[in-house]
Amino acid sequence: MSQPTRGRPRAFDRDRALLDAARLFWRRGYSGTSTRDLTAALGLSTSSLYAAFGSKAELFEEAVRTYAERYREIYQQASEAADLATALERILIDSVHEFTLPDDTHPGCLLSSAAMADSTSTLDTSAYFAELQGSNERTLLARIERAVREGELSSDVDPVALMGVVQSVWHGLSARANLGAESGELLATAHLAHRLICRDLTPAAESRTHPTRLTRGEDPPTG
Repeated sequence: MSQPTRGRPRAFDRDRALLDAARLFWRRGYSGTSTRDLTAALGLSTSSLYAAFGSKAELFEEAVRTYAERYREIYQQASEAADLATALERILIDSVHEFTLPDDTHPGCLLSSAAMADSTSTLDTSAYFAELQGSNERTLLARIERAVREGELSSDVDPVALMGVVQSVWHGLSARANLGAESGELLATAHLAHRLICRDLTPAAESRTHPTRLTRGEDPPTG
């Protein structure tokens, strides 16, 4: 009599494994996530984990880059918009959509995760995130400077100040998303922030009669 055969192991889904690993790293940090934690969450043996990702450190690095790089793509794609108002809107709105993706497709934002306080021998997460943010800021600044050069904005507009305003809103939205704010609430905030920012941005041809408040060396009116 033949012996019953055991069921075949589940097919390895690399994307799913990466997502599950990222969730652990985001919650516990690199040092707080053991290899045993990872094998249990991913449903892999230690040897299979190493065969798929090389090492715990390499798995961590891949998880960070996979999910954090999505924000670089958002900035790069937004900067290609025909006008600055659309570019700013796409940065804020598309980022909110990324912050609030369902748990089964995204581990959460790296910005306020435990991983930010940790590092590995192959990847300093804080340094990597600082580089990513620097890249995004440079992309946004270049788009604002282009708007000034092309006459879309008055030459009085301070590109660095405007970039700082947008980035401050972006970081606030990210932090609130991690605190549990819902997508609809964050989108409403993003749309309002976008309207307030764009309200104070005037084309060069109108600058003489409608000066922008976001100008170099000027304080906002007090009354």
